[in-house]
Amino acid sequence: MSSHPTFGVEEEFLLVDPDSGEPVPFNTRVAERAKADGVDLQLELTSCQVETATEVCGTVADLRSQLHRLRRVAGEAAEAAGSRLLAVGLPPTLPQHFPITDSERYRRIADRFGMVAHEQGICGCHVHVAVPDRDAAIRVSNRLRPWLPLLLALTANSAIYRNADSGYASWRRVLWSRWPSAGPPPHFDSAGDYDDSVQRMKDVGVMLDDGMVYWDVRPSEKFPTVEVRVADVPATVGETVLHAALTRAAVMTVLEEDKHQVPVPDIRAHELAAAYWNSARYGIDGPAVDPFGNVPGTAPAIDVLRALVDRVSPALRAVGDLDVVTDELTRIYEQGNGAMRQRAAWARRGEVSDVIESSAAATGEGC
Repeated sequence: MSSHPTFGVEEEFLLVDPDSGEPVPFNTRVAERAKADGVDLQLELTSCQVETATEVCGTVADLRSQLHRLRRVAGEAAEAAGSRLLAVGLPPTLPQHFPITDSERYRRIADRFGMVAHEQGICGCHVHVAVPDRDAAIRVSNRLRPWLPLLLALTANSAIYRNADSGYASWRRVLWSRWPSAGPPPHFDSAGDYDDSVQRMKDVGVMLDDGMVYWDVRPSEKFPTVEVRVADVPATVGETVLHAALTRAAVMTVLEEDKHQVPVPDIRAHELAAAYWNSARYGIDGPAVDPFGNVPGTAPAIDVLRALVDRVSPALRAVGDLDVVTDELTRIYEQGNGAMRQRAAWARRGEVSDVIESSAAATGEGC
């Protein structure tokens, strides 16, 4: 555990009307406002979304500071542009439509994928962790596959959708799975095998380009990193920091296992699908599938999360993150994650405005 890989985070946010909570197509004007304050926001497929990206970080303290600043600047830019910034996996309200961002690439995606694209409005969180090379990224991807559902459960933040309780902690996961290139990645033998598979998917038209590799883990096309994309955008900066710290520790752990030739976990596609469904359904407020196979069936999600922390604790200690992770998990046990906060707000009166207010407060917490 002598290596301390750098990492970084991308967060996607929803722009909504300050009064109604409906998504609004203001991404261009919000990005222009943020740029004046030194923050470059990325435009997403639908014009009611923006994305932030941290610089390369070496420590959790640096990451937390950057996330706070980015949310603050993006929130102020949204307000100045006549909208509100929400860290939610999906809009809690009943949106009429999601206008497509006016760019050639996004228009091509909308033409090819129809309603799947026009019903997007999905906000996730992507964690980049530095790895030695692309082959290492593929080996990490193979080893992380069983861990992905648990990271989804931890970050679930899309329980309320279309003015109703969806019955799921992460309804975003259910909608996101409609894309033919989304979900857990297959097992690949090498970077070359990965490249061949992506090319075949482009050849048959289910991906238009490399940017549509939507698998929940992938080697980054832009950076020397492995990119973990499974999460809903977390409700708070603290939850994003927790997710990123655990993800980095998991990458470090599986690299160490790879170094010592520990066998790659053998998980069948239907077993992985069942674990994903379970995590999307319950989040951390119910049962979870043990990715290490120590518990048959399911176990309380909190217990499985504790087992994950134990599993990666050497890596957490090596980078000085164990106390941070323990403290953030304790806070989530006491206060709930994003999905649990949404449900608590909804339960008060059955009014989506309460969910909007709760989500807005969580988005800006500490910023």
